[in-house]
Amino acid sequence: MSIGDIFYVIAIVVFSWMTFAIIRGNFQRKFNENGERIDLIEKEKRKADDQRKE
Repeated sequence: MSIGDIFYVIAIVVFSWMTFAIIRGNFQRKFNENGERIDLIEKEKRKADDQRKE
């Protein structure tokens, strides 16, 4: 195995790890620990608050 092949394998592993970390971070920001979408919970709370004000 040449140095270029080793570098190629290392680059593929690092790229795969970075992609996994980015996707995992996106899901962690969008979902809470119960698996509920945070943005939908906030919309429901705003709707409930608006209905109470009326």
